[in-house]
Amino acid sequence: MKISNRALNTPPSGIREMFEIANNYSNVINLCIGEPGFITPKNIIEAGKRALDEGHTKYTSNAGVIELREVLAKKLEKENGIKADAENEIIVTTGAGEAIILTLMVLVNEGDEVILPNPSWPNYLGQIINVGGKPVPVLTKEEEGFVLKADAIKKVISEKTKVIIINSPSNPTGSVIPKEELIAIGKLAKENDIVVLSDEPYEKLIYDEMTHFSIGSVDEFRDNIVTVNSFSKTYAMTGWRVGYAHGPKSIIEAMVKLKESLTSCVNAAAQQACIEAIMGPQDTVFKMVKEYNKRRDLLVNGLNELKGVFCTVPKGAFYAFPNVKELGMTSKDVAKTIIEEVQVVTTPGSAFGSAGEGYLRLSFASSEEDIIEALNRLKRCSLFNK
Repeated sequence: MKISNRALNTPPSGIREMFEIANNYSNVINLCIGEPGFITPKNIIEAGKRALDEGHTKYTSNAGVIELREVLAKKLEKENGIKADAENEIIVTTGAGEAIILTLMVLVNEGDEVILPNPSWPNYLGQIINVGGKPVPVLTKEEEGFVLKADAIKKVISEKTKVIIINSPSNPTGSVIPKEELIAIGKLAKENDIVVLSDEPYEKLIYDEMTHFSIGSVDEFRDNIVTVNSFSKTYAMTGWRVGYAHGPKSIIEAMVKLKESLTSCVNAAAQQACIEAIMGPQDTVFKMVKEYNKRRDLLVNGLNELKGVFCTVPKGAFYAFPNVKELGMTSKDVAKTIIEEVQVVTTPGSAFGSAGEGYLRLSFASSEEDIIEALNRLKRCSLFNK
């Protein structure tokens, strides 16, 4: 049987490769995956249970239940400064991943170009390829805080450019794009009739008095912005698989039409739980962010004590992205050696693009105990004792 080019050309996951190696060992500490180190807040879980008891077990609208879309419209205006029509400009999706692939399916034809940061979340690359697009990576630099720059984007825009993907706070670098840079990117998009896909699932995970700015809040860019978000990171709801997107009516309507043939609709009870997530108390979110901040400092300080390692302090998300170039090995070989010698799982930076070579990604969403033990093990690894 011949496998499709689409499947063959989709790049393998560097994260999954580390998991497979780790399966050969016991007593593993996993700092590899972007999984919140908390369970979903109890009030949200109870809302999901109630929803099942109340009969929310059937299909919903392809776009999502209107009650959730109305709550999202209020949230977007209050927290992000984005004015949203709940009926026509919001779609509820199966995680942020489906929102991204639907956006690309609607906007990208075979051979069209999609600009994305390098390094960035590896699924962007696979999604662009899956819709027949051509990825155009733009280098972000450690000395500039890994911030995606409008000037760098401008240099690669062509007649075939249809979408610019931005992700702030960023996976894997933890960078936060300043407001003035986002506005410059928005102006580029408007001038060149390009859509900015702004992926914002880490919007609440931000530190050091930094602030999150949504590019979709700028009225003059409204026709050029699709804002994607998720409940996964903010509310520790990764397994519930609920995301959403806001954008121009024409784009959202086309996404809703395509969703029918993909997943039809999002789990009905999960949508009810998400209403509670937004409308209910937010104290657990603040506690989680405070704890992530503490764990960030613990991990970054520990990494910077290792010989041959330099780690900038991430401003958002829950990832450290240390530079390990002084070790004189590929990032994959560094990650493999760490697993083999001390059973700590990290992700090689090369999994996030060519500019990630020479770095590792470590999640500080793990428990404080795991981070402390991982750092103690890393101190024993031969790589850092030469």
